[in-house]
Amino acid sequence: MSTRSATALRLEIEHAMERSFPAALTPLQRTMHETAPSGIAEVDALLEGGLPVGAIGEVTGPESSGRTTLVLSFLAQRTAAGQVCAWVDADDAFDPESAAANGIHLRQLLWVRCRKNGKSAQQRQAAKLFAQLDQALRATDLLLQAGGFGAIVLDLGDTAAEHARRIPLATWFRFRQAADRARTCLVVLAETGCAQSSAAVTLECAALRPVIAGETVLRGFHFEVRREWQRFTPFVMGQKKPPACVRPAIGVWDTGQMG
Repeated sequence: MSTRSATALRLEIEHAMERSFPAALTPLQRTMHETAPSGIAEVDALLEGGLPVGAIGEVTGPESSGRTTLVLSFLAQRTAAGQVCAWVDADDAFDPESAAANGIHLRQLLWVRCRKNGKSAQQRQAAKLFAQLDQALRATDLLLQAGGFGAIVLDLGDTAAEHARRIPLATWFRFRQAADRARTCLVVLAETGCAQSSAAVTLECAALRPVIAGETVLRGFHFEVRREWQRFTPFVMGQKKPPACVRPAIGVWDTGQMG
C-alpha cells in the first residue's frame, strides 16, 4: 500500500469516526507540563525542572536504592510550600519519624494506612497480596477524585513486582485523567515500573557506593538515577524548550540520609 493511499484511508476512517473519536489515528502532540522540584538538584536537572504536575511519575528501584529518600525530599518541598499531600501506604511501612527528619511537615500530610485483614496465616498472606493492594488503589482513587492535594504518593515499594504489574491499565488511565483534572502530582513508588504508558516519567534509582566518614562510620550513599521514560515537555515560564529526550539519561546524587 502506497503512502498516499494509506493517508487517504486514514482520513476516511477518521471522517467516519469523527463524532465519537476525533482524529482517531492522528498521533497526539507532546503536551507541556508544569513541574514541581524534588529538592535534589541533580534529579531536577535530569528532569528539566522536576516531577510533572497533573500527571503520574514513577520512582522505582530495589530497597536501599534511594527511591524513598527521593520521594520524601519531593514531599518536603511540597509541604514546605503549604501544599497538602497524602501518602497511601499499601504495606503499612511508612515511618513518620523518617519523614519528619527529611523535612516533611507532618501537619500537611495525610497518611493512609492499609492494614492486613484475616486471622489465619493463610488469610493474612492473601490479604497482603490482594486486599491491601485493593485498599491502596481505592484510597488513591478517592483522593484523586476529591482533589485539593498537591501530591499523592502511592507506595507500592514493598508490594511484589508481579502483583503491582497486574494492576489493570484502565486503572492507571483513570488515575492519569483524575490527576490531570485535579492538578495533582501522583507519584508511584515501586520496585519496577507498573503504570505503563500512563506514566509521564519513570525514574530508576540505584545505590552506587557508601559514603564513609573515617574508616568505620557510614554517613549515607551515592545514588544513581536513570530516567527510563519521559513523555512530556517540561514547561518553563517565559522560555520555550525543545521536547525532552525519551532515551535513558543518568544523574548521580548523594545524601547523608539513607532511604
